[in-house]
Amino acid sequence: MSGWAKKRFWDATTIAEDENGFEILLDGRSVKTPAKAPLIVPTRAMAEAIAAEWDAQEGEIDPKTMPTTRGANAAIDKVRIQHAEVADMLAEYGNSDLLCYRATQPQELIARQAKVWDPLLERAASELGAALCIRSGIIHEDQDAASLAALRNRVHAFNEFELAAFHDLVSLSGSLVIGFAAIYRWEPIGKLWDISRTDEIWQEEQWGTDEEAQKHAEIKREAFLQADRFFSMSRS
Repeated sequence: MSGWAKKRFWDATTIAEDENGFEILLDGRSVKTPAKAPLIVPTRAMAEAIAAEWDAQEGEIDPKTMPTTRGANAAIDKVRIQHAEVADMLAEYGNSDLLCYRATQPQELIARQAKVWDPLLERAASELGAALCIRSGIIHEDQDAASLAALRNRVHAFNEFELAAFHDLVSLSGSLVIGFAAIYRWEPIGKLWDISRTDEIWQEEQWGTDEEAQKHAEIKREAFLQADRFFSMSRS
């Protein structure tokens, strides 16, 4: 949000609807993105969330407290312009998906990974038409081309707001399959975050937790949950 006013300069935050979507107004003036594009979003739910973030600002504007606004800015200023590139980048996660690469030891971790990761891969095969093979160890092997194409087509079908949210769901979890599991509600979003951290949770159970690492993980968890909320608002 560089270039925006640093302090609150308006009294009333309102929403206006037109044929392009929903616009946020500050004392009747349109909010612009950092790239000076109109901040017009696809749903009233998203507009209301953004308006609430602006209305909550007192004194200095704090972008860290405005996640929905930041997400909309990214969708308009970045993803809209580079939609194909972003979609291709995310689709590539399918070729090295976290859920496909399994530990070779100890047996307890191997069993835990199978218990929580296998059901998601099975649903990807049955519901997305993408059968991904499990690998042992970290040596890369390409997945089936038809399965990757099926996943890529689904990613490219997202609009810029959906894709901006999907970007965070995938990049934060390290898994394209978990990203789809989130938007299709295969599991509760909090459980999916824990599933993405199966290896880290295992390590914490064996060796204890590190306070700094926990803080970092909590920041990432909140961003993951916010991405899920943003995706839902893109469609509601």
